[in-house]
Formats: sequence, structure tokens, C-alpha cells
Amino acid sequence: MVKQVVTTICFVLFHCIISYWAFTSSCSIHSSTKIIIPAVARYFGTKGRYEEVNAYLIDDILAINNSLVTLPSSKCSEIHLTAIIRHGTRYPTIKNIQKMREFYDLVVRDATGNLNCLSEIKSQWKMWYTDDMDGRLVDKGREDHRHLAQRLIKWFPSLLTEENVRHGRVKLITSSKHRCVNSTIAFREGLMEGLRIEAELELAVNDALMRYFDQCERFVKEVENNKSALQEVKSFNEGPEMKRVMEKMADRLVVPFASITDDSVEAGFFLCAYEFAIQELNPPWCQLFDEVDAQVMEYAGDLKQYWKRSYGHEINSKSSCILFHDLFHRLDQVVTQINSDGIVSEAVTVQVGHAETLLPLLTLLDLFKDDIPLSSTNFATQHNRIFRSGKIVPYAANLLVVLYKCPEGIRMGVRLNEKSLTLPGLTDPVPMYEDVKKRYRALLEGCDQETVCKINNS
Repeated sequence: MVKQVVTTICFVLFHCIISYWAFTSSCSIHSSTKIIIPAVARYFGTKGRYEEVNAYLIDDILAINNSLVTLPSSKCSEIHLTAIIRHGTRYPTIKNIQKMREFYDLVVRDATGNLNCLSEIKSQWKMWYTDDMDGRLVDKGREDHRHLAQRLIKWFPSLLTEENVRHGRVKLITSSKHRCVNSTIAFREGLMEGLRIEAELELAVNDALMRYFDQCERFVKEVENNKSALQEVKSFNEGPEMKRVMEKMADRLVVPFASITDDSVEAGFFLCAYEFAIQELNPPWCQLFDEVDAQVMEYAGDLKQYWKRSYGHEINSKSSCILFHDLFHRLDQVVTQINSDGIVSEAVTVQVGHAETLLPLLTLLDLFKDDIPLSSTNFATQHNRIFRSGKIVPYAANLLVVLYKCPEGIRMGVRLNEKSLTLPGLTDPVPMYEDVKKRYRALLEGCDQETVCKINNS
């Protein structure tokens, strides 16, 4: 009898546990934590989340995917890491906030369409972006860098160590912009948390390296302050693809076509992108764009990056010569130390800057170069292009350069956003360091920042 009672109690308890587990697995409180990703999220370009590039992080933000990385022989050991990183997720700049506000006012004031998203925008959504936000880092941006630091500890456990931190062999360098300084601080927090230590680790501000584009006179004159430098972007925004997006927007809102401009649709797309990146919401603004619209908006953004920061003008990439030389000078120093006493004084260097810091350097290295340049007239034939800013420089984008000590000598690996890259002109994904230097000999022997940035140099 006792045995039967115990069996019954156990049976009831078992079913209670199973029922509770099923409830917590399916109830709205538990499932509401699942982020609904907008259908157009892959087209956000430089406003895109890092997780869209590495989708496995959506399930586990601290995961690393070894299948994406090519390593040298197991007889090799890591001796140095340089990580050049874009700041984390940020608020819009004042310029974009003003555009977004104007579009929001237009929708609330004039739109008469019967779309569900319109009634939601008018009745529930409030314009909460303010001018004082102006590109500042958001909480998600801090998390971007904290988590990246902790993943890098997993990737490079022999370099990001308590000993290297305490002995000053880990360096932190940042742009002076608040979003970069705060990203670097968050990276440091993630590092300390991941290593479970508290230690002094100062960060150095260096705009000559991390904002070199501001200090390159020729770039500022010929590109930054020269409207004709972005003529292809202007032409595309006035072209048939963008006109069609504007017409569809006017139809959806039921407003006169004359009231919709390329700035209007850009502002609407920004509202979609920022709401998702910052708040992790699928906002009603995203329902104003279908996939074709999003592809056009992505191409407009890529064109701007291409002509302002990449292959569009030679000075774009040449302006990064100072950062290029800084990297190879450090790598040479490590190689010299390994070949002499074997002690590396700088095991890890972390440099935090902007999309505008990374993209010209990647261009200088000849990466992500399409056979046919991006232009205002070839959108239709560029669907399979390599140059996609959202895959190259999303928030927290990172270029990782790793040196390995191997029996045959020093090898070098390159990763972008935690995925291995094979450098153009080299077949080995982890080539000998000397072969890398031969490949870039012309830049190593030339590419003098002072010379290339002189206004009278052509």
C-alpha cells in the first residue's frame, strides 16, 4: 500500500514538473524574449547589427564558430593579435535625427493609408530621438563590445590572459569620439569580466591613427568637402530605381508623390534600422518597405561607402597609410622580438575606431573588390557584388590580424568579423609573414601619409 502511494505521488509530481516546463516554454512571458527580426534586416548596411553577419550569435552571443576559421598547423602557437574594431551600436547623428523627425511629422500629419503599420505609427509610436543623442553609444553598443572581448578570450586564450594584462602587454587605443571611448571602456569591462580579474588597463586616445581621414588634407578637399566626388550617389538617388521606391512609398502613405524625396525614404529606412538595432524591436516603419525597396536602399548606402571611403577614389584608401604602417611596424617588432629573446612586449593591441577607419584600410589591402565598379547605372547587375557594407562594417566590425610562431617561421592569419580571409594574391589562408610583406611591398616601401595627403599631389 505504501509503495503504491509513493508511486502515485511520484507520478503526479512528474506530471506537474512536465506541465510546468511546458507552460514556461510556451507562455507569452517566456517566448516574448525572442526577437522578431525584420525581413529587411540584412539590407541595413552600416546600420546593421553584428548578429546579422554571424547569425549563430543570435542563439548564443558568446559562441565562437571554429568552422569559419582556418588555422595553421597544431605545431604553431599564437604570439600576437591586433584587433581593429568599429564602435558598437549607436544613436543616429543629428543630421539623420532631423530627417527622421521630418518624415515622422509627414506621416502623422498627411498619411491617410489604411495599413496597420500606419495606424500603429500614428497612435502608438512617438518620436523619441533627440538631438543630444547625436551618434552616442547605446546600451546595445556596450554589450557589442563586452561580448566581443569575451569571445576574443575564447579565440585567443594564450594571448588575452591575466598575466599579459597585468604586465602591460595588452594595449587599448581609441578614437576621441565618445562612442569609441565608451566602446573601448565596455571592451575593457568585458575583458576583465571574462578573465575574472580587476587590473589597471589604461586606454590611449589617438585620432592620428583612428581618425586619420580627418587629418588627410587631400581627402578632405577632394572627397569629404567635394560634392562632385559623390556624383554617382546623387545620380542613383535621382534614378529610376529610387524613383520607384519613392512612388511606392507615396502610394502606401496615400500622399502626393511630390511630398516624398530620397531623403524621406532614407529617413523611413533609418527609422526601421535604428529601432531594430537599438531597441531590438521589429518596428512598424519596417512594414513600409518590401524586399526590393530594401535592396535599393542598401545599394544607395553601399554606393556612398564605395565612393566616399573605398574604391571610388584612390585617396580614400591611401588616407589609411598611417594605420597600415602602424600595423606592420608592430608586426615587425613582434617578429624581431621572437627572433631575438622570444619575449613579446605587446601581445594584444586593440584599436577602436569607425566604419570610416576600417573600410579604407580593407580597401588598401585590396579586399572586397568587384571586377566591375559600383555605379549609378548598374544596380541590376550588382546583386551578387562582393562589396556589401553591411557584411563588411556592421556595428562592432573587427579586423583581426594574428601572428603565429611555427617550426618553419612566422605565419600571419587575417579574420574579418571572426571569419578567416585569404589575402588577395596569396593562396595560403595563413601565409608566411614574409610572403605577406612581399605582396604589399609597394605599400610598405611607399604609401607615405604626408606625401599622399598633400593637396598638390595627384
